[in-house]
Amino acid sequence: MPSERGFYIGSCIRLAILEGARLGQGRIYLDHAATTPVLPAARAAMIEALERWHNPSSPHAEGRAAKAALEDARERIAAALGWNGKIVFTSGASEALAIALGRGRAGPRYVSAVEHDAVFRAAPDAIRLPVRPDGSADLGPVTGERPLVAIQHANNETGIVQPLDELVDKLRVRGGILVADCAQTAGKIALPDADLIAISAHKFGGPPGVGALLLKDFDLVEPVGGQEQGYRPGTHNLPGILGMAAALYAVKDWVAKSAELRRRLEKAVVGAGGEVVGAGGPRIATIGAYRMPAVPANAQLIQFDIARIAVSAGSACSSGSLKASHVLAAMGWDESAAREVVRVSFGPSTSEAEVDRFAELWTVVAGKRRAA
Repeated sequence: MPSERGFYIGSCIRLAILEGARLGQGRIYLDHAATTPVLPAARAAMIEALERWHNPSSPHAEGRAAKAALEDARERIAAALGWNGKIVFTSGASEALAIALGRGRAGPRYVSAVEHDAVFRAAPDAIRLPVRPDGSADLGPVTGERPLVAIQHANNETGIVQPLDELVDKLRVRGGILVADCAQTAGKIALPDADLIAISAHKFGGPPGVGALLLKDFDLVEPVGGQEQGYRPGTHNLPGILGMAAALYAVKDWVAKSAELRRRLEKAVVGAGGEVVGAGGPRIATIGAYRMPAVPANAQLIQFDIARIAVSAGSACSSGSLKASHVLAAMGWDESAAREVVRVSFGPSTSEAEVDRFAELWTVVAGKRRAA
């Protein structure tokens, strides 16, 4: 017989599942930068892979067949991303960044002040590079021989895109190494010519819990033994990897569609007295950040959620925190204004009707504040 505690926990899990299903009905999801639904093609690839559950590291026929599927996925991912280097499969972008920054060769390390928290955790002692008011990184402080610099391709809170191809040229003059966090850009826009690149499947319609580190050369990181030619221990998540490969080929016109959706939204936001973060600068079309003056982001999120619309205040990894955004602070925003910013992000299934509904609600909420 199950214990009373076990019965209670099981009941809670069942209730959580039912509540999650209920919440999904009739809601508008505009938080795709946090995670986006698994695409049908990726789901189908994973279901098929679950029938081939064998370990790719096993020497028998079943293991060799699984290994062949794994290597085929590696080749397809490289082709889809236009990548000519090596690929090490990981559990996601956070682990990829930990490998790139935590096990790289010794030397001065730098990270921009607007990086994802995963970068700060992987390189806690790295020197933080300032950014300009437009969010672009300043390489002025970088010194030393063969410096390693980590910079996001597109910021996860603001969508601001860094000119990485220009920055990498400056770094290579001094033998530098560029680590690019491409979690928000892989599968959407062309990858930069970086030395190491981190990607995560659940940002482009693949399953959660799988990603990759793309490397120009294995000499850029230290081996630790195990799988992935000794650069990452642990049994391969073959269904996740095959789902990731399928997702990269299934995403079509995501960015072009998002650009039009964001244009519609931003016209309404500005018309209602809002402010667009990074307006006029290069931004990935799938992410927008907006300030509603005099209305705290937490108050906005409550009203949007009650109205059955899901958005966030900055990164999903820190949106539950009471701290103001370190990204906006680095860009020169004062704390009060930074606390009034929410992030809206678009996915493959986002429709004009959904964006128009959110724009309508934004206008109502902003108008109530002005009337107060």
